[in-house]
Amino acid sequence: MSNVKHVPSNADPKKHNDYSLQLNRWFLISIGAWPQTHTSSLIERLSSIILIPMWSSVIAIIAIPCILYVFLEAKGIQTKLSPLVPLFHRIMGFLNYSILLARGKDIHECIKHMEEDWRVVPKMEDYEVMMKHAKMGRYMTGVCAMFVQGSAFLFNLSATMKTVTLVINNVSTTIHPLSCPAYRKLIDARFSPANEIMITMQVMSSYIANSSTVCICSLAIVFAMHASGQLSMLYTWFNELIEDNAKRNYLVQQKLANIVKHHLRVLCFITRMENIMYKACFVELAGCTLAMCLIGYYFIMNWEVLSTAKITSYSMTYISMAFNIFIFCYTGEIVAEQCKSVGRMAYMTNWYELDHKTARSFILIIIQSNNATKITAGKIFPLSIATFGDVIKTSLAYMNVLQAISI
Repeated sequence: MSNVKHVPSNADPKKHNDYSLQLNRWFLISIGAWPQTHTSSLIERLSSIILIPMWSSVIAIIAIPCILYVFLEAKGIQTKLSPLVPLFHRIMGFLNYSILLARGKDIHECIKHMEEDWRVVPKMEDYEVMMKHAKMGRYMTGVCAMFVQGSAFLFNLSATMKTVTLVINNVSTTIHPLSCPAYRKLIDARFSPANEIMITMQVMSSYIANSSTVCICSLAIVFAMHASGQLSMLYTWFNELIEDNAKRNYLVQQKLANIVKHHLRVLCFITRMENIMYKACFVELAGCTLAMCLIGYYFIMNWEVLSTAKITSYSMTYISMAFNIFIFCYTGEIVAEQCKSVGRMAYMTNWYELDHKTARSFILIIIQSNNATKITAGKIFPLSIATFGDVIKTSLAYMNVLQAISI
């Protein structure tokens, strides 16, 4: 078609791919989880070697004493439940961190896949579709990072700014209470400088847990938006196929072959995305459901004594966790719907204007679209908006159970 605009030959696919992944790259590099390749610089390799054991040790120093405190020192159901939200947060962060490191090769392959898609995009119309989805993914990644890091910052700030006075051996001591209390026989954080050191370690462990969650969420967003953009391009290709049937019949078979190959390529990308995400999605959904349940429990049981700062921090944390779950469910929903839409689009085109042999090929596309890989949580249940509603209802149900047990 003479009026088709092509992407300029000097367009840099790596630059466009870096634009869509820029925020993800910053987050992953900060925790040493950016995939290492033969092209990685010496500084990048050394930073990973240093950061990975350092961040893992920080989380262990906070989580292990807190677990011992809950099981061996805390008395009463409310005392045991009080530190569970920050403890779950660290454990979830560590699990997400481990998943990122274990799936580094798959993440690298997805990044290479995206760069190749940018390299082979032929027409300006397709390029604009890809750029639109890249900008949307970048925007959602920024919002996710602000929610997660902001809520955790407020939670830590409200916890560390508060001071309590303890009388130990007839001596009054003022300390900052820990959101993750430590088992005293292991670490006695009632005295200086142990108290200040543990406060610092808690802030650092919160950062790595937040960053791991942000990395997982942002990768899910960017990968899902990229897959959505690639599937959206097929809509235009289907229409062009019908138009070319009347004008240049000899191109129809070639264009149909390109559509099928591109469709299978996108489905392979989604399958690799699922292999990266399914464990992290399960960790996030299970952990956030329990944490949201506990936050609701804290609200109900301590409403009369909660300060404005505490109410704000709890509210932000609850919203942040609900937002994280929504992001995962939304990415699963949009990928599943776009896959089905390709099948619907193939059916709704004027396929009856094609010759019988070509038209029969549409059946394979429709079947493959309906059986496409879905993004799941632990390969147990698919992620969708309906799943998000179920998670919210489940967290409220668990909260009522906890309240009944405490009373």
